[in-house]
Amino acid sequence: MDEVTVRTRSTYHHGDLRQALVEVGLELARDHGPDAVTVREVTRRAGVTPNAVYRHFADREALLAALCSAAQVEVARAIEHQVAQTDPTLVGASRARTRFHAVGLGYMHFAQNHPGLFRTAFRMSRDLQKLASPERRSEGGKTPFEWLSGVLDELVDAGVLLPARRESAEFLAWSAVHGLATLLIDGPLRALDKDQALRLEHQLVEMVERGLQDGPNR
Repeated sequence: MDEVTVRTRSTYHHGDLRQALVEVGLELARDHGPDAVTVREVTRRAGVTPNAVYRHFADREALLAALCSAAQVEVARAIEHQVAQTDPTLVGASRARTRFHAVGLGYMHFAQNHPGLFRTAFRMSRDLQKLASPERRSEGGKTPFEWLSGVLDELVDAGVLLPARRESAEFLAWSAVHGLATLLIDGPLRALDKDQALRLEHQLVEMVERGLQDGPNR
């Protein structure tokens, strides 16, 4: 019996079958991506019958939606870790810029280090209103989208980003970093080595910052 099954069965015997199923699903997604998550395989690893899933999830899509939220928590944790590495003595514009870069880099590093979970995090993200759902917040109290929104506000407060250019900036910045992350794990940029990928990631967040500052006023 493997480690995942042992841990999950222990959780289940304490009465939290739903959480046990989510944990097993995350392990499957981490190793093989969301397409590997099936009701049969999740319940097999959890040591319960397939029908047990339907006490907590209407169908496989509902299970994947729960895994999407859990994976976004992992993304938020990675962002928080990257932000925590920034120089705490920085102030003003330097602090805002550094934290903005850290959010973008944390997001892309997560994709590189955990591609299966990254794919899962956005497999079922079809509702913009859920981007700030409490179930997607890490211990630091923010979702990935809230981290991005927060550092953009910091850029405005520090005078780096004009208020007139703040509207919808989240979607522009997110589109850029998500696009590069996807190209690096699923597209033609997979052939790049880690150093090349890292240079591209740094160049991208710098380009996004300059683009937000230099874009046309409305």
